[in-house]
Amino acid sequence: MDRPAVAPERLCGVREVVDGVFELRLGFGNVNVNVHAVRTDDGVVLVDTGLPGQTAVIERALRGIGRHLGEVTAILLTHHHPDHAGSAAQVRERTGARLIAHAAEAPFVNGAFPAEEPAGRLKKFLFRRIGRVEPTRVDQLAGDGAEPIPGFTALHTPGHTRGHLCFLLDRAGGVLFAGDAAASSGGRVTGLTVVADPERAVQSLARLAERDFEHAVFGHGPAISGGAAARFREAVAP
Repeated sequence: MDRPAVAPERLCGVREVVDGVFELRLGFGNVNVNVHAVRTDDGVVLVDTGLPGQTAVIERALRGIGRHLGEVTAILLTHHHPDHAGSAAQVRERTGARLIAHAAEAPFVNGAFPAEEPAGRLKKFLFRRIGRVEPTRVDQLAGDGAEPIPGFTALHTPGHTRGHLCFLLDRAGGVLFAGDAAASSGGRVTGLTVVADPERAVQSLARLAERDFEHAVFGHGPAISGGAAARFREAVAP
């Protein structure tokens, strides 16, 4: 049974970014968070799971693209924050999917460490309003350069959190799942204002800009289709 969220959840829309890669825009009060679903030969891979209590919203979104929740075979977790890992335990329990994350994120996901709160009174208030993330086991650890699922390469991009991962999918010229290592607005790439280590966040963004990929999707902000790597290079240019 889904836990109630602090505000009504809504499905804001589904966009197919490239063949078989879908951006699920999930609403939560006035906040929009993206979850991504990737159709593979072995089923559906989710990149992140949104906020607590959004399993039913994800289920409806998957039905909208002709898939169902039971087809989810793996969850790639970019990091442990509740707007990205909030429904991981529920989805994992419902589907039996493997949950994959960086070793530095695992203690937060499995409940050994309390979730890291952002700095600032307002951000802390919003963080607490989102709700507690139900702990769950990380089934597989992925470090920098690992291929946790065929076609996906993990990129360790610390800064937003210590164990933040991006994922690069070898499809359609390359699709970068940026998580919260970057955001997008108006076709531009930006860094996030809430980061645990600003210096490392800048370094990670610069490292992503060295990669070649045509498309990029984000935890916050719309996907960039075509020429995405160039937008990252613009973001880190002096």
